[in-house]
Amino acid sequence: MSFINLVFYFLIIIPSAIIHEVAHGLMADHLGDPTARYAGRLTLDPRAHIDLWGTILMPLLLFMGTGGRFLFAYAKPVPYNPYNLKNQKWGPALVGLAGPAANFLLAFCFAMVVRFVPLPETLIQLLSTIIFANVGLMIFNLVPIPPLDGSKVLFALLPDSMSTIRITLERYGFMILLFFVFFMFELISPLIEGMFRLLVG
Repeated sequence: MSFINLVFYFLIIIPSAIIHEVAHGLMADHLGDPTARYAGRLTLDPRAHIDLWGTILMPLLLFMGTGGRFLFAYAKPVPYNPYNLKNQKWGPALVGLAGPAANFLLAFCFAMVVRFVPLPETLIQLLSTIIFANVGLMIFNLVPIPPLDGSKVLFALLPDSMSTIRITLERYGFMILLFFVFFMFELISPLIEGMFRLLVG
């Protein structure tokens, strides 16, 4: 990936990450927790969501560390209080799933445009990049490693007798995630590429 492509990708992935976070906040608000709304985070204004590490520094480090093979960015996590949710067991999982679901919806809508609307090749390439970025965000965030959204689903599914797994993952999640990104990301690459091909046809 060239530097020009890096800039272009940033212009796509950052708005996608912001929509992802707003979806978390909207779901939490729907389920009884107004924390994100009170914090002014239910907005698409980038100024409310850009995180120095997740939105700028980490993507640059990943770009350099992986030779451009992998680029991931995230917006500032939307605050929410799980104790305010109506359903204490499944509420956090639903809030977690809302972000990836928003990315899938974006990817699906743009894929339908690519498949069924006659467009110039340049525009098809642009929309395809948007689709691929959102598919990547969706699948990566569903990996069950804290602080990714998939961990919220995993924790809802785990029985109380396996609470030690949750404690361990929460304690070492960030280190496990870094190891996954740099050494095991190829495990989900086929899923991202397969979902992308399935959507665009």
